[in-house]
Amino acid sequence: MKKYINIAFAFSILSLTWVSCFKEDLPVDEDGLLITTRAECAVTNFELLGSDFVTVRTVAAVIDTVAQKVAVTVQFGTDLKNVYPQFTLSQDAKLDPKITGKMDFSDLANPKVFTVVSGNRQVRKPYTVNITVQPK
Repeated sequence: MKKYINIAFAFSILSLTWVSCFKEDLPVDEDGLLITTRAECAVTNFELLGSDFVTVRTVAAVIDTVAQKVAVTVQFGTDLKNVYPQFTLSQDAKLDPKITGKMDFSDLANPKVFTVVSGNRQVRKPYTVNITVQPK
């Protein structure tokens, strides 16, 4: 019986070693993110948070995936120099430029543009974020 346990154990170790030798190298991009076959790239949700990490939106953002625009209305008095944008993207997509912290959206005449890049890194769509401040 002990002989069979030793053989089974040896076979298990040999199998694990063999499988690890054939590890598939998955492609990754410069950010260390997996490159997939998905070509979809769209903004599916947008949030804008104040410095206290509470939403400053008055209603849900309007996202037009055809015109590639995001329209959001914020509360009167919002400090647009210190807000945190949060994008939800289609699966495996990424955003360029990356958001690393708070951003300045105070220049309402010049909306910010973010590019959504597909999972296969082949499709790039620029999205313009237009902010409107709610009147008093």
